[in-house]
Amino acid sequence: MSGYDESVTIIGNRNHGNAKSLKTSSALNSAQRNGGSIISEKKAGLNVKKGAEGSKIAAVDRKTDEGIFEVVKVSVSVSKAIADGRRAKELTQKDLATKINEKPQVVNEYESGKATPNQQVLAKMERVLGIKLRGKDIGSPLPARGSKK
Repeated sequence: MSGYDESVTIIGNRNHGNAKSLKTSSALNSAQRNGGSIISEKKAGLNVKKGAEGSKIAAVDRKTDEGIFEVVKVSVSVSKAIADGRRAKELTQKDLATKINEKPQVVNEYESGKATPNQQVLAKMERVLGIKLRGKDIGSPLPARGSKK
């Protein structure tokens, strides 16, 4: 004997060599009635906004010294500066969202301090509001274009 136990019964060993894609429910029902093997697979990466996964992973990837995950949120000074700058320009959250090509919920999350900072969104808000939202001097006016500071 070559180490193979002949009394072992293998159940469910179907040939997957002639597998084809079933696109309709009638084709699926037919395959089930005929005893064909049916495998469902989820296609990954379809209709996914580019860069969304990477930013979420980067946010969760930050750890504190104790090994606890820490998700960074917008600071109070930034959220207050956004709200003050928006009111100074007499814009609603919806108006600001339209100008920066984002949803009003995004502006609301930044102003309430619930958003994870996105540099592109902050840069667009800076341009529309005319104030600094990143780095030092948050809330101060942006330098005029072409001048160095």
